[in-house]
Amino acid sequence: MKSEFDVLIVGGGHAGAEAAWAAAQLGAHTALITMSHDAIARMSCNPAIGGLGKGHMVREIDALGGLMGLAIDQTGIQYRMLNRSKGPAVWAPRAQADRDAYAAAIQAYLEEASDLEVTEGSVQAIETRTDAGSRPRVSAVTLDDGRVLTARTVILTTGTFLRGLMHCGDQQTSGGRVGEAAATTLSASLESLGFELGRLKTGTPPRIDRDSIDYGRCERQPGDEIPTPFSAMNDAITRRQIDCWITWTNDTAHEPIRANLHRAPMYSGQIDSTGPRYCPSIEDKVVRFADKPRHQVFLEPEGYDNQRVYCNGISTSLPTDVQDTFLRRIPGLERAKILQYGYAVEYDFVPTHQIQSSLETKRIAGLFLAGQINGTSGYEEAAAQGLIAGVNAVRSLQDLDPFVLARDQAYIGVMIDDLITRPPTEPYRMFTSRAEYRLLLRADNADHRLTPIGRRMGTVDDRRWGRFQEHSTTIQAIEARCDQTRIGGIPLRTWMRRPDATLNQLAQAITPPNARPFCAAALLQVLIDARYGGYVERQARQIERLRRLEGMALPDRIDYAAIPELRAEAKEHLTRVAPQTLGQASRISGINPADLTILWIYLSGRRPLPRNRTSHAPDPSEKNGPEILRPHRPA
Repeated sequence: MKSEFDVLIVGGGHAGAEAAWAAAQLGAHTALITMSHDAIARMSCNPAIGGLGKGHMVREIDALGGLMGLAIDQTGIQYRMLNRSKGPAVWAPRAQADRDAYAAAIQAYLEEASDLEVTEGSVQAIETRTDAGSRPRVSAVTLDDGRVLTARTVILTTGTFLRGLMHCGDQQTSGGRVGEAAATTLSASLESLGFELGRLKTGTPPRIDRDSIDYGRCERQPGDEIPTPFSAMNDAITRRQIDCWITWTNDTAHEPIRANLHRAPMYSGQIDSTGPRYCPSIEDKVVRFADKPRHQVFLEPEGYDNQRVYCNGISTSLPTDVQDTFLRRIPGLERAKILQYGYAVEYDFVPTHQIQSSLETKRIAGLFLAGQINGTSGYEEAAAQGLIAGVNAVRSLQDLDPFVLARDQAYIGVMIDDLITRPPTEPYRMFTSRAEYRLLLRADNADHRLTPIGRRMGTVDDRRWGRFQEHSTTIQAIEARCDQTRIGGIPLRTWMRRPDATLNQLAQAITPPNARPFCAAALLQVLIDARYGGYVERQARQIERLRRLEGMALPDRIDYAAIPELRAEAKEHLTRVAPQTLGQASRISGINPADLTILWIYLSGRRPLPRNRTSHAPDPSEKNGPEILRPHRPA
C-alpha cells in the first residue's frame, strides 16, 4: 500500500463508504481505513434503509451518483412506501435489507472503484502542519501499528467508535458495537488539536431467533404489492419480498421494566449522555408515556437466510435477565430465543459549531467530519454527509468553491444547515417536518433536482446521465400529450389538479392505442407537478425573496463582541456558530429580527464591520486589498 494520498477516510461505515466512492469517482487518490474490511457498511442497528425524510435523502444520494440506493435495490427484501394516506410530498420509501448482502454489495462497489485503496487499522492520531499566515492544516494520520499515512485531506467518519462504551445493565464494555473495539486514542488527539468534544448515546434492541416466534399471535405486515425502487437506475424490483410482523408490549411486560429501573444505566446514573428523542428505549417509553398501556414492536427479518429477527421498538440497555423476562411477556414472543441482547453505546462527537457548511472543520484546514461524529443518527444521514464531505475534500484540493446544497434544493441541504445553525445536543434525525419546502423536495423528483448538479461536479457517470436524459425526454413527451388532450371535455391539465385523478386514468388518457405505455415513475411525477403546480409556484416566489437574504455573505472574521447594538445572547450565538450568510444567521436559535437588522446595516456598508484578528484564518485584505462581500452561491 502507498503511504501518500489525496483523500484519506477514517472509518468504513455508511459515511465512510460514500465519501470514499465520491472522492475516487472524482479522480482523487483515495484510501479508506477501517478496523475490519468485512465490517464496511455493516448495519449496526435495524436492517433497513429509508423512512420519513430518510428515504428522500437516499433518493438524493442516488441522484448525485452515490451508492446507497443502488445497494438497497440489490438487497431489499421488503419495500413499503410510507405515508401513502398523506400528500405525495411526504411519501417516504423504505425497505428492509438482507443485512449481510447489503454490506457485501457496498464492498463490491468499493472494490471496483479505481484509485481507491482499503486498509485495515485503527487511527491513533491526526498530524498537522502550520504554514506561515494560515490556520493549521492536516498532513497525516498515525495508525496503531506505527504506520504513518500522509494525506492532503482527511475525512473522519468514526460512527459510535470514538471512546465507545457499551452498556448492558451494570456491565460496561469498551467498543463501538458488539464484537468491535473502540477507537480509544483518537479523541485525545482531537482534543489536543483544540476541538471541543461532547458525548451522545444510542441503543439497540434484542435480536431473536426467527424459528422461536409464534407468528399466529402476531399481525402480518406485508410489503407493497409493486415495490418502488430507490435508485433511478432501476425500473422495477423483481426480488422475492418477505413479510414483517407486528406485536405489542403490554402492562405485564412493563412490570419487570418498572421494577428494575434502578438497574437501567439511563436511570441509575451510569449513563449521563443524551440519547435520541425520537427513538427512545423501552424503559424510557414506559416512564415517559406511563399512560400508554402498550407499545408497538416490529419484528424485522435480517435476511432471507438469516436466523436473526430485529425487534424494532424495544431498544434497551436493561440487564439480560430483565430482557429475558419482559421480552417473553410480549404476545408471540413467549418462547423467543434471544440471539443478541440489547445494549446502549456512548460515544464522543464533535459539536457542529466547529465545522463549516462544506463539513470542513474551522480549526484545521483539510480535515472534514461526516456522520455520527457530527451528532447525527441513522445510516441515511451519515451516507449523505459522507458524499458531501468526499466531494468537498476533492474540491478543496482543486481550489474550487465548496459544494453546498441550499435548503430549497435538498433534504441534504436542510440537514447540514440544521447542523451548522442549530448544533445538536441529541442525536439528529431527519424528518420531512424539518424541511420548509417539502413540495419542492419530493422523493419522486430527486433526480431532476440534483442529477444535473452531480453531472457538473463529476459524480454522475455517463450511464446514469444517459438514464436521466431518457427519463427527462419521457416527461417532456408526457407533458406534450397532456397539453393536447381533454378528458370528459375538460383540458387534461385542469383535470389533473383534481384530488381524485389517478395514475391509471392519466395513462389511459394520453397513451395512443397499441402504443408502449409511458414509464409509471415519469407519469407520477407529471401528475404530482400538475396537482401542486400553484403551490409550487407560490413556494418558488417565496424562495426567490429569501435568496436575497441568503445571498448576503458574512465575512469569516467578524468580531461580533465589538458590535455594541447586538444583544449579549446574540453575540454569544453568532460567535459560536460563525454563520456564513445572513440567511444562516436568521436560523440560529436565539437570533431575532432586530439582530438581523443590525447585521444588515453593517453588511450594507452603513457602518464598518469590526474585524477579529485573533483567528487562525488568513486576513484576505493583506493580500487582495479590501475584503469584498461576495454572494454565497450554493451549488
